[in-house]
Amino acid sequence: MLTADLVKPLLRQRGTELGVEMIAPHDTHWQQTASDLIALFRQRAGSTQHAWEDTVNAYEGERTDYTVIRGLVKVLCDAATFVPQESPIVPAQLREKLFTQGPAFAQPQLFQAKTRQEIMQEIAAELGTTIEQIEQAIFADRTANYILSDVGPSWTSEELIMRYNLELARGVLYWASEIIIEVASNYKELWHFIKLCKLMFWAEPIEDGGYRITIDGPISPFVSSTLRYGRQMAVFLPALLLCERWRLLAQVRPPQAQTTMIYRLDHNSALRSHFKRAGMFDSQLEADFAHEFEQKIGEKRGHWQLRRESDVLLLGDTVMIPDFALVDEQDESRKILIELVGFWHPQYLRRKIEKVRAANCSHLLLLVYKKLNVTEEDFKDTVSEVIFFQQKPVMKEVMETVENMAKRVYGPRPEAPRKPSKRRKKDAEQ
Repeated sequence: MLTADLVKPLLRQRGTELGVEMIAPHDTHWQQTASDLIALFRQRAGSTQHAWEDTVNAYEGERTDYTVIRGLVKVLCDAATFVPQESPIVPAQLREKLFTQGPAFAQPQLFQAKTRQEIMQEIAAELGTTIEQIEQAIFADRTANYILSDVGPSWTSEELIMRYNLELARGVLYWASEIIIEVASNYKELWHFIKLCKLMFWAEPIEDGGYRITIDGPISPFVSSTLRYGRQMAVFLPALLLCERWRLLAQVRPPQAQTTMIYRLDHNSALRSHFKRAGMFDSQLEADFAHEFEQKIGEKRGHWQLRRESDVLLLGDTVMIPDFALVDEQDESRKILIELVGFWHPQYLRRKIEKVRAANCSHLLLLVYKKLNVTEEDFKDTVSEVIFFQQKPVMKEVMETVENMAKRVYGPRPEAPRKPSKRRKKDAEQ
């Protein structure tokens, strides 16, 4: 992630709106710069971080756009691996031995009769090594002397610029007090990262579909560890970019602003996520269930449409996203949510049961693997329906339960209007 000094110079204020000046991925000037930096970085594999910094300083020369150059360099370094130099002598212990000798100089002094060279020779003899190895080991554990062991991804110039632009957008959120997100679809990864990063949020459904999520920002009065929370906040942004339709409005107050400003982003922005979408299904059990439904029921044989993770149950400071939703093709307000419980880990089961109880959802159907260490007694305090299965859910039993649940929750299903026969239609035309 970019540090504040690499973001602040690129902030732009327009009234109460705040923007950040990004660079065009297809700009030939910046493509050449990015390409140069990638090549130089690869050449420095096996060198120290200090040597790489010297290379960057030489490349900058008298260029006035050094803020962007350093930002691109930061992206390269964050994705790479620098490791401490291998040393037979522990640097901290070596420094302790040397520094206890007091200040040392090239020539004898009034209060130090030994020269630096003599002290180094004594310590080298004591440790059974050479002066050259001691010189190399003294500060081997300092980051400036770390070795570039892995240069990271095989960047293209466009990919590097796109990641840099994303990091700029992330950087603006360092100064956010509140972030409001409206998201309409494909939000599984977003919820995952909001929970993973332990962000403080409140969510509510939107009338037209989707959810409005309010997140406390790093400078919110309710946040105690601003720096750590700010880093966690930045992590979730690439997950938001995976959603198809979304918009973000953040209240931010960067150091140079006199008052709170508004920062906006939406799905029309040129930002691209480097996160990969999760697979269609989380387990083979879910994939098999969907395949069997399509084969035995499907839209042609019944009035239920199977949708994947389309609904979210809001549970205060967490959420539950059922695996499937069966939606009536005639009336989309008639839906039955389905959750498959086939994972055996005790902690997972405990959290799952707690969420089911908290959801208090009468149109939720749980399909539970019989060999798990749970029984009907564990679900007695829930209003949800439960079916236990041996090898796989029996589709006939599932659909019978779905029909009964829909009738109980929503009432009898209205009869679908009959389609006129071809004969009647011909008579009507005459």
